[in-house]
Amino acid sequence: MADYYKILGIGKTASKDEIKRAYRKLAHEHHPDKGGGIAAKFKEVNEAYEVLSDDQKRGQYDKFGSAFAGGSGGQGAGGFGGFNGFSDFARGFDFSGFGSGGGDFSDIFSDLFGGGKRQTRDHRGVDLEMSLAIEFLEGVFGADKEISIEKKDACQICKGHGAEAGSQVITCPKCHGQGQIITHRKTILGNIQAAHTCDRCEGTGKIPEKACRECGGSGMKRQHKKIKITIPAGIASGQRIRISGEGEMGYRGSRPGDLYINIMIKDHTEFIRQGFDIHTEIPISFYGAALGTNTEVSTVDGPVELKIPAGTQSGKVLRLRGRGVPHLEGSGRGDQLVTVRVVTPQKLTRKEKELLKSLAEESGETVNIDKGLWDKIKDKF
Repeated sequence: MADYYKILGIGKTASKDEIKRAYRKLAHEHHPDKGGGIAAKFKEVNEAYEVLSDDQKRGQYDKFGSAFAGGSGGQGAGGFGGFNGFSDFARGFDFSGFGSGGGDFSDIFSDLFGGGKRQTRDHRGVDLEMSLAIEFLEGVFGADKEISIEKKDACQICKGHGAEAGSQVITCPKCHGQGQIITHRKTILGNIQAAHTCDRCEGTGKIPEKACRECGGSGMKRQHKKIKITIPAGIASGQRIRISGEGEMGYRGSRPGDLYINIMIKDHTEFIRQGFDIHTEIPISFYGAALGTNTEVSTVDGPVELKIPAGTQSGKVLRLRGRGVPHLEGSGRGDQLVTVRVVTPQKLTRKEKELLKSLAEESGETVNIDKGLWDKIKDKF
């Protein structure tokens, strides 16, 4: 029997959330309706998830190993896929306490494999995942968007019920509405009862009296759909938005999957985001940095005035509090951090050079003025 943990690519100590994430990824990858999707692999992944996502089935699978077949494959839920006799089964079961008055083996198997209880398949639709690129400011302040997606959705003719107009959805005549077929088999251990998912109704217990001509009775059809979504303020690249019920529709009107949207935020020409803070740079003249000045700075809220203290060095970071990104699902905002870049003048007049030289000498510093060609010629006469 296949190793369900290996199929999903997880360890035996994986949590329910880890199991669900692994299933969603593989189901999306191997879905038969996708290019390159493999139906057999998709079925295998679903079977593994059906067992490992159910605490009771997982416990039995972990305890009995290959003697347990709790998925939809093999002989169905409660079947004996890979059973090779009593010795194989006995290795995974503690028979202490059985003997006199402890019950017989048929009671054990009745408890383990359903005991006639209805165990129908979960026909929940497949979760979908897509990426969405948004503008920088949309990530900061949020936005309402409309996306278009192609997916299996409710058939427009039968409205998801699978029955042709004028006909009804009736009880499955093969399983009589139970969703499964119960079989009994005599073995050396006693009577063994096994439950198989009904292949006529796919475990739903209902079938259309006359199948819808548009969807063939499945109740769903691949089509384009436009969905309005809200981008929350403060969302960052790599985060996901979950749209409940907007995945693919489940079989014959059963609950749909969810849609997960991976957000990618485009770069901005002026702003760089780090967490909830925004970083920018501004150029300041040599004179403004030395003497101090006020300058206009761009923010996500619009231009604001920033005071540059006298003696500001190039690379100094000044903080504009509350001008950053709103905290996602919280109150307050980050800050805007402004890095000052002092621009050294490249072209100076003779007078400017003399004044700067005088200023340097006043500070006790000796400098040599790099004279131009015309100044050198004049000095010779």
